Amino acid sequence: MGTLNVRTDEAMETALQALTSGGRSRSEAVRYALLHTYREQMIAQAKADADRLAENPDDQAEMLAIQRFMGVAE
Repeated sequence: MGTLNVRTDEAMETALQALTSGGRSRSEAVRYALLHTYREQMIAQAKADADRLAENPDDQAEMLAIQRFMGVAE
């Protein structure tokens, strides 16, 4: 496991204070915030991909072929 040093400003300190008010350590709060942000980005990317697939029937056929190859679709 690696270590990350971060310089905080007033806004970061305010956010950390809010995230640690429930008993989390500062490290736990930073891990939570990073993972939460990463999850939000992955969801946004999945939505963008779904929108793109909905607009292009050729992409839908390709995605179905890939899913069949991977064994996740019939």
